[in-house]
This record gives sequence, structure tokens and C-alpha cells, in this order.
Amino acid sequence: MQAALRVRSSAAICHRPLTQRCLLFSATASAGSKNNSSGGGARNVALGLASGTLLTTAAAIAYVNNHVGGSDGLVRTISFYSLAIPKYIQYRAHMIMQSPDEVWDELHEETSKAGLDKIMELQGFYVKSGQMAAANIGNAFPKIWQDTMSVLQDECPSEPFEVVKSIVESEYGCNLNDVFETFEETPIGAASIGQVHRATLKRDGSKVVVKIMYPGVENIFRGDVRTIKMFCEVAQPVHVAPLIEIEKQFMTEFDYVLEAQQLEKVRKNMMAADIAGDASKLCAIPRPHLELCTKRILVMDELNGNKLITELKNDMNRQMERMNKSLAKFGGDEAEMQKSFTKEFALGENGPTSEQYETLIKLLDAKRRAVNAYAALYNYSVGLIPGTKRKEYQDKSSLPINHAKLIDDLLHIHGHQVLVDGVFNGDPHPGNILLLGVKEGKPQLGLIDFGQVKTLTKEERLVFCRLILALADDDKDAVVKALKEAGYKSQKMDEDIMYTYARVAYDEDNETLTQGQHIQLFMEHLHDSDPVEHLPQQYIMASRVSILLRGLGHAVHQSRSVAKAWRPIAEKVLREEGEL
Repeated sequence: MQAALRVRSSAAICHRPLTQRCLLFSATASAGSKNNSSGGGARNVALGLASGTLLTTAAAIAYVNNHVGGSDGLVRTISFYSLAIPKYIQYRAHMIMQSPDEVWDELHEETSKAGLDKIMELQGFYVKSGQMAAANIGNAFPKIWQDTMSVLQDECPSEPFEVVKSIVESEYGCNLNDVFETFEETPIGAASIGQVHRATLKRDGSKVVVKIMYPGVENIFRGDVRTIKMFCEVAQPVHVAPLIEIEKQFMTEFDYVLEAQQLEKVRKNMMAADIAGDASKLCAIPRPHLELCTKRILVMDELNGNKLITELKNDMNRQMERMNKSLAKFGGDEAEMQKSFTKEFALGENGPTSEQYETLIKLLDAKRRAVNAYAALYNYSVGLIPGTKRKEYQDKSSLPINHAKLIDDLLHIHGHQVLVDGVFNGDPHPGNILLLGVKEGKPQLGLIDFGQVKTLTKEERLVFCRLILALADDDKDAVVKALKEAGYKSQKMDEDIMYTYARVAYDEDNETLTQGQHIQLFMEHLHDSDPVEHLPQQYIMASRVSILLRGLGHAVHQSRSVAKAWRPIAEKVLREEGEL
């Protein structure tokens, strides 16, 4: 009941000028009734009530249109709240009761499945929310939630080909076959705002992928974000400020011409830094075909690889089969297989270092070569006898993937984008990262989806470099100074709270830092201790990058301090500017 009152209060505040006019009109009409006859007074009262009702209704309609995307958005909002509010209350109750682990596991299992069903039903921005859970943003989501929501990294519901074809032909003003020699009807991926198809250009035979924006998705997204923001205003106010910036940034995703331009800018920056390019570089970034991009269509070169998450699962399966522990031996239970994999490879909080992985890979590669040499000797001797089965060769895809290097490379790539270029992808979740060259034994990162590119000015970059350096050196005074310089404001300006906030937002998260509390409760504790009045909006997306990459690191048992990983980059930038 209290939550409902707060929502209604929020609505009243949003439309105070119109509501005041309604009340003033009604009050004037009522006052006028005192000076008229009883019949005329009754008519005036009726007129006042009718007018007040009409204006109040107009205010309600305006609120629905402006805040939840019209009547359809209202239905979506009610549908979201019908699950979110009861489950939120249920989770809070179990926190207060300090329920045992088995109760929590059952609740997570039930709620995550119900949440996924609701996301599949509503789609829109709720898909993004599910992807955040799958990516374990802020190390906040239990393994059950991560596993349940992982399907959203690449397997969202898609539109029929007839819809896609009509969009392409409407945007280009010609037949689809006039532009594309081939166009696969089945999408290779579907996300929250669009889906992707393989195609071949008619003009030169280039192999490309074509991203198509869903019809009407922009209005749906706007309403969904506002619905979640309204929920947070009541239930989790600590998240409201970041949501405002995220909402603003997400709205840039609805123009694929802009995304293509951003993609090209980041690609050129990375190539100039010798970070992106051919298979010898840290990453590959596709080239957009700008002349074929429209507001709803993005055409770019195809990167030949699989999603990072897919390749990591394949890697786990290969290594377990190598040890004669296939998925079948675990009764098809991937969770049990994951536990065994973690134990076999001694993956605790932090798994093997990049150097340790390389040593293991070299040993296994030597073994692979020996096996292949024996297979060749056998096949060209005994194997030549008719009816004899030849032995198979092992290619380099049988070798383990260096998980530590993947995380180190991702941190370096994005650290350069943020601190050196000041132009970075604010949404590097696992679904936007490919892994190329696995079969050749030369894994390379492939970066896609640049709809949420954020730009920092030179001065903003330098302030952030100073903050990163201070965090890496654990210099509390310098952290507080840089945070103030960035524009952080709170009621008390408590320096302990400021230091802790900066570390969680931009650097790392672990049980020591959060005092054993869940990250959500810990952030609420910080907010209650010293309420934030202004967050540095220009750095919220940089914080999102840090949190997303840390989440991926946690998932593969490669936890990192982002500040320490970015320290050499920040130091180089400040030195070049004469500050060191």
C-alpha cells in the first residue's frame, strides 16, 4: 500500500502544474456557486466537477503517454509490476528472516524462471535487464540467475522473415534482391531491439551481416525504462541516478546510421593504436558499409566466429571430454559439469594466470603433436590395409582457451577506449563479444554492437585518469579529491563513503570490500549513510564498462581490479600531459 502511495505521489509531482489548474478551476466553480441560485449553483457545481474530471483525466492520459508509452505501455507496466512487486517483497522478507541457503536456491530457481518467462513475453528493455543478470553485473546475481538468463545473450525471440523483408524494401525503396545476392531468412542472432541476418552484397560479393531494427521498438523501450525507473524510485532509489544516464544512452541505439558512424570511429581508433586489425592483433572490429546503413538497417562485414560465451562452454566441454568426463557422464547436468571443471582446473576466486595457462597450453600442444605424429605413422602403415579404420588427427581447437588472457585483453582494449580515445562502447556485455580463430589455435576477440558509444572530453578523461591512478595506488585522499573534481556530491560528503563508492563503481567488488553483504544491500547502506545528491553523469557509462568486464571476469574465475589493470594506461596519458 505504501509503495502504491509513493507511485501515485510521484505521478502527482510529475504533473503538478496541470493538477493545480484542475484544482483551481474546480475551486473557482465551487466558489461561484455560493453567489447563485440553488439551481444555477447546482449547475455550476456540476460543471466544475465535470471540468475537473475532464482535466484530471487529461492529466492521467498525458502521464500514461509520457511515462509508460501509451495504453500499450500501461498494459506492459502492469504486467511487469504484477511479477516484480510480489517477488521484491518476497526477497526482502527472506532477507529479514535470514533464510537458509536451500530456501534461497528454491526462490532463485522459481523467480528466475518466472522472470525469464515475463521477459520473453514483454521483450523490449526487459531483455537488456535479463542480459545484465546473465552478465552478473556488479557480481550481484546468483549462479542460478546467470544460468537461467544466459539464453538472452543471443537467443531472443525474432521477427518472421516477411517482416524483415518489408523493412529492408521500405528503407531502400527497392526489392531486397536488388541489393543482396543472398540473404539468409533465418537470423543468426536476435537481441532486444533487432535481429541479424547473414547476406552477400550483389555489387561485389562481400559477405556481410545485416542488422534490422524491430518495428515500434523505440516507444516500447522508452516506456519500459521509465517503468523500471518508477519501480526503483519506490523500491531501490540508489539506482535512479545511474538509470537516468543509462536511459539517455540507450536512446542513442535507435539510429543505425549513428551506430555505424560510431562503429567506424572506434574501429579506426583501435586500428591506429595497433589494437584492432588482422589475426595478429588483440581484436577484430567489423567495417560498416555506411552507404547501405539507414535508421533501421545496419550493414557491416561479417566476423567469422562464435559468441564468447558459446566458445567458453565449448572449451569446457572439450577439456572435460579430454579427461574422459563428458556431459553424458554428468547425466546432462551442465551445472554439475561446471563444478567438476572448476575443481579439475583449480579455479577458485582467481584461476590460473595467463602465464600458467600458456604453460599448460604448450604442454598439451606437445602432447597433441605427439598424438598426431603417431596417427600419421599408423595411417600410412597399418591404416593402408583395406578395412582398417584410420586414426583421427587433433587440430588446435582441442587446446584450452587462455581465459586469463581474454580478460586481460578486454580490459586493455576498453581501458584504451576510455582513457586514451575518450570514445568507448558502454555496453560490452558477453553477447557483444565474439571469439575468432579458435580452430586455428589463435583465439582473437571480435567486438560488435556499438549502439551505446559514450564520448568524454579531454578534461573528463584526465580527471578519470587521476581517479584510476588514485584507486590503483589505494590513495584515499587522492580518490576523494578526484571524485570531487568529477562532480560527486552527497549530503555529508563523508570521505570514507566517497572512497568506498569510487572503489565499487570503478574498480572492484569482493566480499571484503562489501563487508560480506550482497552488493545491493551494501549500496543501499552507502546511500542511507550519506545520500548522494549528484553522481558524475559523464562517468556512469565508464562505471558500467568496469562492472560488466568485472562480471565476465567473475564468471570465468578471473576477478580483476580494473584500476590496477588500467593504471599503466592512465599513467601514460597523464605523463604525456605533463602531470607526472
